[in-house]
Amino acid sequence: MQFLKGSKLYSIFTSTCPVCHKGDMYIENNPYKVMKIMKMHEHCSHCGKKFKIEPSFFFGAMYVSYAVGVAIAVAAFIIAYFFIGLDRNYAFLSIIISLAVLFPVIVRVSRNIWINLFVDYDKSAAETNNVNE
Repeated sequence: MQFLKGSKLYSIFTSTCPVCHKGDMYIENNPYKVMKIMKMHEHCSHCGKKFKIEPSFFFGAMYVSYAVGVAIAVAAFIIAYFFIGLDRNYAFLSIIISLAVLFPVIVRVSRNIWINLFVDYDKSAAETNNVNE
């Protein structure tokens, strides 16, 4: 994943700070620990960036979550119906199973995408440790 370092995709896929790509955004890295799925650090441990930019900032991630869910549902249907050759009812069942299994990942990825829409990578923040200054 190092080849993506410096791009928004790196921060989205690794759940790291969108500014420095070094600090973790979430307290628990495993999204399948459902009780801690939404628990985030207040600030980046490396550069000090505040993740919750304003109250209710991540409500916008619901729209991104909807789009990601639709993309996964369409992909699951196409794979099940056209490539595997399942009956239409089983193809729809594969959509439900896919969304249920991937729900924690969808929540995290949509939050990562949302914050990366508003915050850009800063190479100088990645090189210096602003928290310890």
